[in-house]
Amino acid sequence: MIVHILAGGPLDHHPDFSQYEDEQVVWAATDRGVYYLLKRGIVPAAAFGDYDSVTEEELEWMQWQKHDLHIMPKEKDETDLELALRWALEQRPNSIRIFGATGGRLDHAFANVQMLVRGMDQGIPITIIDHKNEISIQTPGIYIIESNELFPYISFLPMTEIVTGIALSGFKYPLENETIRWGSTLCVSNELVEEKGTFSFQSGILMVVRSRD
Repeated sequence: MIVHILAGGPLDHHPDFSQYEDEQVVWAATDRGVYYLLKRGIVPAAAFGDYDSVTEEELEWMQWQKHDLHIMPKEKDETDLELALRWALEQRPNSIRIFGATGGRLDHAFANVQMLVRGMDQGIPITIIDHKNEISIQTPGIYIIESNELFPYISFLPMTEIVTGIALSGFKYPLENETIRWGSTLCVSNELVEEKGTFSFQSGILMVVRSRD
């Protein structure tokens, strides 16, 4: 099972969802993301939010479509997306994809990216996806990465202060046993030159960003 979460980010930042359709997908949504999802004819299994980003008429229509909207108070210690992500992790899926988490306020976007670490302890990969990027994080190890013409550029950024032992093979700019720190751009905007490449590192947490212009 794969859990998809649609947050309330701008509609023009949504990807082509047909690329991520799967019969095993279970949907959740937050705030205006619930409205977007219901408009696509999909009733989410779980919905969270204070719904301050929808009009009274839209909220009434949403409640007609789905009665259990889990209306949360505006003053709370967790964002709507964090509540949805907690629910998603409790389902023990094979992976989680988050849409609508970028393109709006930067504080929300940065917090959403940091939440990717929430799946590490449970071994559940989480990916944030928008119309130009796929963002994930990895722990030390060796990984195979395949060419994807939709997202040809690949960047590696440190999530921890230091990431050591980075090696890239099959890339336009290969590396061997490099160390990157916060603020380094050494591993920004690389490309595969083969159908498959490998990346590995020895310590730290690495963010992997696949992008297109």
